[in-house]
Amino acid sequence: MKYQKLISEFETKLEALETCTEDILYKAETGITYTERWIKTLRKKVLKTGFSSTVEEIFFFKHIKPQIFSKLIYFAKLFQIESKRPRSSSKFQIKYLNSQINKLQVFFNDNLEFYHYYRRGATSLDEEYFVRGKSDLRTATDFFNFYVDEKFSTCQDGTVAAIMAYDMLIVYLQQEIEKLENNNDNQNTNLMKQSSRLFWTGNKTELIELIYALQSSGSINSGTADIKELATLFEQVFNIELGNYYHTFIEIRARKGSKTKFMEKLEEALLKRFEESDA
Repeated sequence: MKYQKLISEFETKLEALETCTEDILYKAETGITYTERWIKTLRKKVLKTGFSSTVEEIFFFKHIKPQIFSKLIYFAKLFQIESKRPRSSSKFQIKYLNSQINKLQVFFNDNLEFYHYYRRGATSLDEEYFVRGKSDLRTATDFFNFYVDEKFSTCQDGTVAAIMAYDMLIVYLQQEIEKLENNNDNQNTNLMKQSSRLFWTGNKTELIELIYALQSSGSINSGTADIKELATLFEQVFNIELGNYYHTFIEIRARKGSKTKFMEKLEEALLKRFEESDA
């Protein structure tokens, strides 16, 4: 794919940022810097090479640009939310975080018609929404002063990016609320308290894909075990911090290529072992 190498490099950079520090404001600020740089690189490439067809242009503005632009919106909004987060009791923090989720939900309500169009994979209006030169000021929202540029913007690519960003933000905020509630309940179960000597040596995304696959298959507790339980167990067994695994799942779900890369890798490795055993 034309832009896949650039997207892969961008995702690798962000994955490294995710693991380098626990300081959320630093992550958000650095994420903004990284993302702005990548958007500028993407813009230069588009202006230099252009598109071979309307179909290619639609695909770029519907699927490629939003993958990066959504991260800019995500990090900018995350910085805004976390910099104003109260440093008081869990009760007040939970109240604040819930209020932020409600504000984000307003965006979905205000853009409900397009949200349903995008989510159901409709294409009938793609030429109006994702071809340059057909902008509609009625669709503008408060953060779309980022790179609103006739040569690099369409009517709705920013809205797609916002949908992706707000999905990630809501997941992040829900996870933060969950942490605070767990601290309040003081649920420090000593599950696998004894130190494990096993270490996960693949990448985090692969382990998260495996966890979701196991949970989805219904093979553990007849499907009643939730993702949080499984993630906590795998973290303890394999001595790894998975970070925002809900966020990572959204990114896996948004892949334009195979959404089950690790599952395919496992199948290939096992089949190879069968062949070697039979030889």
